[in-house]
Amino acid sequence: MTSDEDDSDFWGFAHGADGLFTPLPDEEGARRVQLVGCLPEGGLLKSVDHVGSRRAVAGNAWLALLDGDGATMGSYFVNEVTVIDVKPSAQGVGLVDLTVTLWCENALPGAERAWDLLRAGRLNQTGMWHDLAPADRKAWLSVALWSRGYQCRGKPDAPAGQVFTLNGRHIVDEDSFYCAVGEAINGPGGYFGWNLDALDDCLFGGWGATAPFTLHWDSSAEARARLVGDREAALFDLLLEIFEKRGVSVILR
Repeated sequence: MTSDEDDSDFWGFAHGADGLFTPLPDEEGARRVQLVGCLPEGGLLKSVDHVGSRRAVAGNAWLALLDGDGATMGSYFVNEVTVIDVKPSAQGVGLVDLTVTLWCENALPGAERAWDLLRAGRLNQTGMWHDLAPADRKAWLSVALWSRGYQCRGKPDAPAGQVFTLNGRHIVDEDSFYCAVGEAINGPGGYFGWNLDALDDCLFGGWGATAPFTLHWDSSAEARARLVGDREAALFDLLLEIFEKRGVSVILR
């Protein structure tokens, strides 16, 4: 964890952050997170000695998620980190378990599963999102987005003229479409938008593919029937319009 105001103000590390992805009782509540096996430093350490007072508020920070080798997989911006409890940790001598409250808009419930797969190197097969509940698909997409740099590791976009295959068999709603197209372009756990505007942005390049390219949409008739939604125009047709506008040839199969 590092202060958002000063990159050199390192707040320390923890072996775990229990509660970061726990559903909130209401949209107005702060998250209660336990930093397990924490070695607090900097601004966070200063707050540890002031539990119960205003000085226990450490402030805003970036919370990075690390893989087994210590590389950053992705990070979340967290607001108003406040220490409310501290006790010795069973993780090791000199470590503590810190209980903090914080706000984090982008840490969606259900995202922990995808992060764990990525950390273990097991987010390596297509279709791993197929069995997710509808509420968890957005969380899957959020991890695809926040981990994109880590997953790509500087890999360039596929050159123009490429042919990609979009499997429409498991497209049952808008989020599942973005899961499927992200996978089609960038492989397992891949990202290529999570709403219409984001999809449009991705088609300008820098997100795994360079237009013009060809997209073979398998099981497209089934997907069309499901992508009705509550829009004035059918979502399926809106997607085709965006692809056509950006130079993507979609072949429905």
